[in-house]
Amino acid sequence: MSTPHRIVIVGGGAAGLELATRLGNRLGKRKRASITLIDAQRTHLWKPLLHEVAAGTLDPAEHAITLLGHARRHHMNFRIGSLESIDRTQRRVWLAPNLNEAGEELIPRRDFAYDTLVIAVGSVSNDFHTPGVAEHCWFLDSLPEAQHFQHRLLEALLRAGTHKPGATGDALEVVIVGGGATGVELAAQMHHVARQLTQYGFDELDPEHRVHLSLFEAGSRILPALPERLSRDVTAELEGLGVRVHVDKRVTEVTREGIHTADGEFMPAAIKVWAAGIRAPDCLDNLDGLETNRNHQLAVRRNLLTTLDDSIFAIGDCADFPPDAEGRRVPPRAQTAHQQASFVARAIERRLRGREDIGTYVYRDYGSLVTLGHYSTVGSLMGSLTGSVWISGFVARVVYLSLHKMHQVALHGWLRTLALTLANLLRRSVNPEIKLH
Repeated sequence: MSTPHRIVIVGGGAAGLELATRLGNRLGKRKRASITLIDAQRTHLWKPLLHEVAAGTLDPAEHAITLLGHARRHHMNFRIGSLESIDRTQRRVWLAPNLNEAGEELIPRRDFAYDTLVIAVGSVSNDFHTPGVAEHCWFLDSLPEAQHFQHRLLEALLRAGTHKPGATGDALEVVIVGGGATGVELAAQMHHVARQLTQYGFDELDPEHRVHLSLFEAGSRILPALPERLSRDVTAELEGLGVRVHVDKRVTEVTREGIHTADGEFMPAAIKVWAAGIRAPDCLDNLDGLETNRNHQLAVRRNLLTTLDDSIFAIGDCADFPPDAEGRRVPPRAQTAHQQASFVARAIERRLRGREDIGTYVYRDYGSLVTLGHYSTVGSLMGSLTGSVWISGFVARVVYLSLHKMHQVALHGWLRTLALTLANLLRRSVNPEIKLH
């Protein structure tokens, strides 16, 4: 009996988990292939939800997926670990030793053989080598980081609420560096939480005078990758909430006391969040000679195969896809992860049927949406017949929520997604609106 084709997927984010689930259901279930998913975390949470976890408006228990259980249901193997290196000649992927919080080794360095390797390790925050960022800023790259930040934020708001309303000094200054979707949405969610806490025993908290939110963007406008109208409307919404929006402000240094900008300004801040860009993890520079760019992304061809190896795909934020004829690059969005996972799943199935022509990936832009939590959702939808359609309010909110539901359907199917949605509605009906611990 022949050995099943060995497919190893490194990275359990949106792209990697959707791909592993689809291949497990279609190939693993029929024993046509052995699928192994590798990730450094035991749980998966859709990354666009991390800012809600960080603010405390979403309990991760509602949406986090236990990867061991998910793997069992979908006919694949899950192994915890971080990518260290690969041997392209022997077709083996090596994982670094797994350590606990005390730095003790739990699992030694080990390797896995593959016939097809898919690298989907996502991205991390890019500090652009700015002095002090790594030491003094919070990052929201993972669920543990978002949860740790939420605890720190709650403590800081509690401290700010111990003063009498209207008192001067000792206000909580929060600075978010980066005017992309993460920074913008986090600012709105934090504004909402500060005001909601007054209904849960934080009676002395005066959010209007004792909690100051500032958003810094190096470019000429926030949301620079999205349509200018969307940027303009969101800026007005944030300023209406009292968020101080600073554009053309490049941060040059971060200290314990605050941030310094290129024009000489200093902004004091007790809490500093860095959301000013992304890059791929450093480990991709050491993958047996695979080509990378200056942001450590793996160079891929238009079929998402790496430029130097026909047995290795790269998808999601860690892939450097060639620009189109007009010089536009594929953006690091959730819809990109979904599309690329679907393409590679079909490509692998074609290969197993003996077809070498797997086609080329074409990015389809279905629009952009930005949510300001309970205050507003705005965006534009793209269609081949209608062009760009501007939406806002309730319709935009429904479309925004449907993006996460599409991810859930890709992982669980319609029936399980419906059951999870109903369970979360029941949970929210008996729990506080915001996380209080």
